[in-house]
Amino acid sequence: MVNFNRIVAVVDDDESVRRALKRVLHSFGVEAETFPSGEAFLSTLSSGASCHSACVIVDFQMPGVDGLELLRRLAPTGVPIIFMTGHDDPAVRNKAFAIGAPGYLKKPLDGVALIGAVEKALELPVLPKSSSPSWG
Repeated sequence: MVNFNRIVAVVDDDESVRRALKRVLHSFGVEAETFPSGEAFLSTLSSGASCHSACVIVDFQMPGVDGLELLRRLAPTGVPIIFMTGHDDPAVRNKAFAIGAPGYLKKPLDGVALIGAVEKALELPVLPKSSSPSWG
């Protein structure tokens, strides 16, 4: 296990996705905090709680504060945002990359692509590969 002392925030309105992402990230030695909505994540940040996210993995389409709105609000902080979506749209993907997103992942997520996006976002050396991350 590798411990980079960096926390990745996972923001998704689907609890099973949050659990799966946290489990996969943990299997690669990356700590994750999960949030059920953009509002919950922003509320935690504004409360001064000890969540210091090195990057955010966010569902592109959620009720309320969606991925793009979260990006807009976090832009001044420089925290990288990795988008994930079940509804891939090339125009949206291109826009995400144009504004500097280090990753844009399609659901169901691929563990290798997820870890690659986190490595890129955190500018980490390649993480050690664990045997076949499971999502179930």
